[in-house]
Amino acid sequence: MGTRADGGPPPEWRRLEPLELTPILDAALDAFYDKGFHGSSVRDIARRVGVTVPALYYHYENKEGLLVALIELGTGDVLARARSANEAGGDDPAVRLTNVVSAIVLRMTDRARLAAIEGEARYLTSDNFERYRAVRKDIETIVLDIVRDGVDAGTFDIEDPAETTRAILGMCQAIPRWYHAEGELGPEAVAAKYAAIAAKMVAPAG
Repeated sequence: MGTRADGGPPPEWRRLEPLELTPILDAALDAFYDKGFHGSSVRDIARRVGVTVPALYYHYENKEGLLVALIELGTGDVLARARSANEAGGDDPAVRLTNVVSAIVLRMTDRARLAAIEGEARYLTSDNFERYRAVRKDIETIVLDIVRDGVDAGTFDIEDPAETTRAILGMCQAIPRWYHAEGELGPEAVAAKYAAIAAKMVAPAG
């Protein structure tokens, strides 16, 4: 866990806490991560958690309900942290961008398994998918506003803020495909590297 420059505790958006799930959601996360949404069955999830299928249905309407709960937990947390990180940057677009990229990457690494199943969102029914897409759009808007503010202030030098924003978010969202907690780099190290990459993507040439 990182600390502030003055030695105090890190701001809330930088804090890394253990992921706490109910036994049912924990089993669903394992199943979806191991087998994907279509490869998992309610019976398998119930077996993993040690309950009957009717008992599982008492808590969640169907298998999609489990996926929705997990995706909303992950994306909602990233959005909240991105907002806090952005606000903590004040009026400086460079600091805001570093903060927000760091906040996103910390979650993509610290909770890589939860982030990885976001790829299963393509199997959501239309209403659930629209809610998911709205959250993703809110995250994108935060970064896009930062990039545009940086261009307006002369801090950033890029021709296409929207495409640059998609590139920044795309590299962050790809992290769960390769990141493993047993690897050489921890969440803080990966966040620092990706924040530096993002800064170079928008920096004036010279």
